[in-house]
Amino acid sequence: MSEVLSKILDRQGWILADGATGTNLFNMGLEAGEAPELWNDQHPDRISALYQGAVDAGSDLFLTNSFGGNASRLKLHNAQGRALELSRIAAEIGREVADKASRPVVVAGSMGPTGDLMPPLGTLTHADAVEIFEETGAGLLEGGADVLWVETISAPEEFAAAAEAIQNLGASWCGTMSFDTAGRSMMGVTSSALVEIVNGMPYQPLAFGANCGVGAADLLRTVLGFVEAGPTRPIIAKGNAGIPKYVDGHIHYDGTPELMADYAVLARDCGAQVIGGCCGTTPDHLRAMRAALEGSGKGEMPELETISARLGAFSSESDGTGEQAERQRTRRRRRG
Repeated sequence: MSEVLSKILDRQGWILADGATGTNLFNMGLEAGEAPELWNDQHPDRISALYQGAVDAGSDLFLTNSFGGNASRLKLHNAQGRALELSRIAAEIGREVADKASRPVVVAGSMGPTGDLMPPLGTLTHADAVEIFEETGAGLLEGGADVLWVETISAPEEFAAAAEAIQNLGASWCGTMSFDTAGRSMMGVTSSALVEIVNGMPYQPLAFGANCGVGAADLLRTVLGFVEAGPTRPIIAKGNAGIPKYVDGHIHYDGTPELMADYAVLARDCGAQVIGGCCGTTPDHLRAMRAALEGSGKGEMPELETISARLGAFSSESDGTGEQAERQRTRRRRRG
């Protein structure tokens, strides 16, 4: 594990990651349909403020503003030729913020999905996916990222392509998938399946886990699924701040700082070691999460009933694994 990550984990047993990128940039004036990555060049002061907000709130690690900074995604904005440049700038700004912090802070180079589908559903080849990820990763490393961070992936084929690209670069990485369809990724990957994928990878991540998805309760159910499957790497939990609702023309997440503080402690009790927020998570949420983690010790692993009682109901009856999921499949077959 990279030195800075290792030292933080050894010292406190957990790492507080950052919160939302999009939510906080929208609060700064980003318009719907606008590419956040273009702000790295156009509004570097705002990107610096994004990172600084997480650090000031207590984050030990923050993700760069490069989630959509690959040629495939940037093509939608006629900026496909700027993937390496924009990713490099995102990391350079992050490096400046981290280096002036009074404590060690990890700059994690965010690498989101390409937005294209691989066969048999699409035409994106493995070789092309590797090339796309490698370009973004190269820019992030050139800009000073400590680690590359693959996130919100749905397909195991794309996860594997990202890993190969990062191996080509000789970098360390972390990776998360998004489980938002009855406990599965959009492409049907379950929590136990991801553990199997990670354990069998020729170039394994430093840590793996889940981000985004539905609400915080669902994400922690996924974390419990990871633990039950016997992972060999630390687990990441980056859940949304509640459930999204459309209010006055804007998406609003209903999770309070108090709810996210409770989520952070439960995430640690579930077995996660890298804990943060995703959509809707602001510095106010992060401050509450930091205080809650520092003010309590690791407790017993919670039951599902405890998680739902404290964070809200699960969005589905099952997470797609175990005996309950098999009973559901059996019932469906009988009805058919």
